[in-house]
Amino acid sequence: MTAESHETSEPLVRVENLVKHYSKRKLVGSVEEVRALDGVSFSIFRGTTLAIVGESGSGKSTLAFCLACFEKPTSGNLWFEETSLSGLKEKDRRVIRRQIQLIFQDPANSFNPRWSVLEILTEPLVLQGNLSRDEMHPRAQALLEQVGLSSHLGEKLPSELSGGQRQRLGIARALGLRPKLLILDEALSALDCSVQAQIANLLMELQASLGMTYLFISHDLAMAAHLADEIAVMSRGQIVEQGAPEEILTHPENRITRELLAAVPRLDLSRPPLAES
Repeated sequence: MTAESHETSEPLVRVENLVKHYSKRKLVGSVEEVRALDGVSFSIFRGTTLAIVGESGSGKSTLAFCLACFEKPTSGNLWFEETSLSGLKEKDRRVIRRQIQLIFQDPANSFNPRWSVLEILTEPLVLQGNLSRDEMHPRAQALLEQVGLSSHLGEKLPSELSGGQRQRLGIARALGLRPKLLILDEALSALDCSVQAQIANLLMELQASLGMTYLFISHDLAMAAHLADEIAVMSRGQIVEQGAPEEILTHPENRITRELLAAVPRLDLSRPPLAES
């Protein structure tokens, strides 16, 4: 999406001065306030990818949980499709949660280990209640095909799948609810390089075919540059630098950004398509 189209469209997600504080009890009995988010603001436009990049403890995952309605911010404002998420009743929050799906580093942690692949895919369809039993099985098969998994995997357990297959299954289950936003929280970091490339290509294909919107959370600045339309660098609960990938990579202004860049060996700034392996 071009800068001109941004000016004439409303963002899917708008975050203004978001703050999240936690109270942490110390060993001596006193309470310490932890500022996980400290005045975060950004927008995400439909069909685009915003990458949030930072080291562990920078506030990235807290941001994801607030946006997905699993955590309530201390202060600030969140809008999703012009709906303010502040003060929503629980039933309304559940409606929003269906439209914002989270995918984690190891999706297997959210799978029932005793359920087959098809059972994992049909569970959210049952909860949604929009399909009959006869319609659910073809829908689950279509989801498998959509993420590049064979229908022969339908009867397998999650433990019988590779890491890349489990991540594809996690994406398929999220797509089952037809979300408008996918939040990918370190979703590629546990995979080896060749599988990372395959999943990254899948994400780009889904974005092109379905118009998906992504919030891509990572410590990997190189992968963020390949996937994102815009990168925001976080440190200690704040966005310290934000801009187009080319600008962030070639003219980093903040020390944290320069340190993240230094950790990436031989970074290719041309952003070619990732090769399937």
